[in-house]
Amino acid sequence: MRIAKPSPALASPSIAPASIVVPSGLGTLAWLGIMVLLWGLSWPVTKLALNTMPPLWLAATRFGSAALCLFALSALRGTLRLPPRGDWPIIASMGLLQMMTFTGLGMIAMTHVDTGRAVLLAYTTPLWGVLASWLLYRNAPTQLQLLALFVGLAGIVLVCSPLEMDWTAPGSLMGAAFLLTGAICWSVVILHIKRHRWTATPLALAPWQMLLATVPLAALAYALEGSPARIQVSAHLLEQLLFIGPVATSACFVISAEYGRRISTFAMSNFTLGVPLVGIAASALFLGSRLTPVFMMGLGLIMAGMLLAAVAGGRRGR
Repeated sequence: MRIAKPSPALASPSIAPASIVVPSGLGTLAWLGIMVLLWGLSWPVTKLALNTMPPLWLAATRFGSAALCLFALSALRGTLRLPPRGDWPIIASMGLLQMMTFTGLGMIAMTHVDTGRAVLLAYTTPLWGVLASWLLYRNAPTQLQLLALFVGLAGIVLVCSPLEMDWTAPGSLMGAAFLLTGAICWSVVILHIKRHRWTATPLALAPWQMLLATVPLAALAYALEGSPARIQVSAHLLEQLLFIGPVATSACFVISAEYGRRISTFAMSNFTLGVPLVGIAASALFLGSRLTPVFMMGLGLIMAGMLLAAVAGGRRGR
């Protein structure tokens, strides 16, 4: 039986370092279903919070509050200690590329882009992973991976085309570019995670990664968005921040680390495909996001491309 390290990233498709052959059980599937639901719902909640809070301050608050929760959990478990030197590269990679860059760019983009389109473009990571593996590690894609890339990119072109997106709207093209750039950064992190030799567990390193993301995000927020004292804090905003940080970030990270390792990498990849679907459905239900025929065609192509990429990755892994 092959045992893998715990799933080390937030809502990450195809991210576990190896496959696990462990009976999953209904309890595991239920917890992972809750995780997908919470991650998906965090997108429309984030959009609502952005009506009151600037994007970089929101990103810094998200990871700052989540880091505090995970530091407290580690202290209660008696596992709080400085990270080993061998894990510093993965802390930097996940903290600066996945958490800071992906989330910072994503929240800026959401001030210009419809929430449904934002979550869909952000979760194109598996498609860029095929290209990144080819360019960085000379892993030539298989025919199935090339098909996945072609189908997925066709969907991205549709979603970002003038048929679906108003190119004349201020910040619309910049927002789409920010989301795709964040997805590319995330794909590079996934490749690093798969090749990293872990000393500490991903859960033990998570608060340090979040702390590393929080510090530069807060510095950038202060420089670009001004003092946080100008933010009008209300009970409604505090509820949104509680959900975005402690619940949808730190609690879901714990679920991913504890239960994601109990199913196969392929199954986890398919589970995370539910996140954009939940985010899009919730955005349409609660925010009134429009699901046009062109968008639905693009959604179908992108989801098909990501599913093909997961299947191709599973075959190559075997």
